Amino acid sequence: MTHPKIFISRLIPARGLDLIKEHFLPEAWTHEMPPTREELLEKVRGVDGLLCTLTEKVDAELMDAAGSQLKIISSMSVGVDHIDIAAATARGIPVGNTPGVLTDATADMAFALLLSAARRVMEGEKYIRAGKWKTWHPQLLLGADLVGSTLGIVGFGRIGQAVAKRAQGFDMRVIFHDPSAHAVHGAKPVDLDSLLHEADFVSLHVPLTPNTKHLVNADFLSKMKPNAILVNTARGGVVDQVALYNALKSNQIFAAALDVTDPEPLPMDNPLLTLENCLIVPHLGSASQRTRDLMSLLAAENLIAGLKGERLPNCVNPEVYSR
Repeated sequence: MTHPKIFISRLIPARGLDLIKEHFLPEAWTHEMPPTREELLEKVRGVDGLLCTLTEKVDAELMDAAGSQLKIISSMSVGVDHIDIAAATARGIPVGNTPGVLTDATADMAFALLLSAARRVMEGEKYIRAGKWKTWHPQLLLGADLVGSTLGIVGFGRIGQAVAKRAQGFDMRVIFHDPSAHAVHGAKPVDLDSLLHEADFVSLHVPLTPNTKHLVNADFLSKMKPNAILVNTARGGVVDQVALYNALKSNQIFAAALDVTDPEPLPMDNPLLTLENCLIVPHLGSASQRTRDLMSLLAAENLIAGLKGERLPNCVNPEVYSR
């Protein structure tokens, strides 16, 4: 029996990998770092199925390098901005993603960053490690309160709504901007300018598209309150990091907390890393054991379905089935 040729571009959790191995004989990349572009182009040659992550750019060149027999691209991610969806659709290739299962983990991370930035947790930790803590002081590292404040959510899909639900526990007023979403969890829809003028915290939950690239620019930041905190758990490209640096450096806004940057990893000479009021963590939004296990299972299920000629459980370009 001839097995389909499969390449898995990163070492995914065992639950997903084991499920694939029950059906097929995949080749999995086992190194800590992702394959280089050249290595990826070589590894995909002749594959029937590709399981990738957000660290791999899957464009028309890569699809053509794989060959016309490529049946399925499955990404272990919700966002698919690393995949040329139009190119895949034109070639009749369904693309799968992993929505839903990382909603709570990412919402938790957004709130962890929000709280950490508001109460200056990382600044306090660095203060101690630098040997500066001599005594309690009534003016030391004063931060922001959540209770009674206004949280503005930009993008009100699953994750944005989960953040709004968490805000209820802190008695926060919640407003959101998303023309395609309905109000839930007591959140009030507003236009973007109103959100920026009213919010003490602005949390980003939009996909990276041509329309949202550098949505957070100098004009956006100029409309925020001087005590406001920006939280980004969406995609790094949503924020113009030069504009953000300037706003933070000049205290135009109080602080920022970023789970995502552009690029990733952020170069060590990036000026954002010099700022005490900018908290940056290495894309940990979905980084809980349970969540990553479930993501790997969904990615595996998409891959298996595609290789069997079945409809993907989670397909981002369902129009391929009407071709």
